[in-house]
Amino acid sequence: MASDASEGRLGAEFFTPGTASFTDFLAAHRPELLPTRSALGPGVRAAPDTAPHGTTVLALAYEDGVLIAGDRRATMGNLIAQRDLEKVHPADDYTAVAFAGTVGLALDMVKLYQVELTHFEKMEGTPMSLSAKATRLSGMLRQNLGQAMQGLAVVPLLVGYEGGRGRIFGFDVAGGTYEKTGFHAEGSGSPYARGALKKLYRPGMSRREAALAALQALYDAADDDSATGGPDLTRRIFPIVSVITEDGFERLTEPETEELSRAMVAQRDSRPDGPHAAP
Repeated sequence: MASDASEGRLGAEFFTPGTASFTDFLAAHRPELLPTRSALGPGVRAAPDTAPHGTTVLALAYEDGVLIAGDRRATMGNLIAQRDLEKVHPADDYTAVAFAGTVGLALDMVKLYQVELTHFEKMEGTPMSLSAKATRLSGMLRQNLGQAMQGLAVVPLLVGYEGGRGRIFGFDVAGGTYEKTGFHAEGSGSPYARGALKKLYRPGMSRREAALAALQALYDAADDDSATGGPDLTRRIFPIVSVITEDGFERLTEPETEELSRAMVAQRDSRPDGPHAAP
């Protein structure tokens, strides 16, 4: 393989019949390139507090599709490792993935997942169904199970637009897949974010209403979870908010996110615990 590459020719493995999965191709021929490979030997204990971890991410369906958002903080033990981490990424034109957990593994997994979807579409001439995309991501998580059990877990959140509506998929560290109705959140701040969305969410919300509900939920998570960062008005660091509709993936611009964040914080001046549930 090395000699072929040095001569500018593709190796024989590129002409070996197989599936349309790029992950399977790597596993068969270059498993050391997989970010989900087991990097720790038997009996070796991980030290999770020495690797940056990210939380919190959430998603909710609204009238035009689905919205996905995440705070920007990464922590390393009791330290803030990064204030402007990006946890929400497009997977393809109609799918997005966000993550909570070990940042390095998660970012590599997101990149591999993006390649996986692109490779499949090029090989098969058609994109995967959203359920198949969730299954592929579940398989990557199962490959990472050894590291997850040693404290280096990744928990993604997958959303997409299909069949005229937005859909949301949650996962566990062992690769279990669960389709969620209405809204969902992952990460250490997720119990507080889900609690906020329980009172704020309603079907048929407009894009602005959905974005404000997401920001309120992230604010509640940051209020009770030290690993979750709220909007940083002085540094102008705001949560990432993206939507997927029939027109595809769109990340809200920074000015729009800033305006929404400042409006939400202004509401908190008169009601520090957040808005009440709609009657």
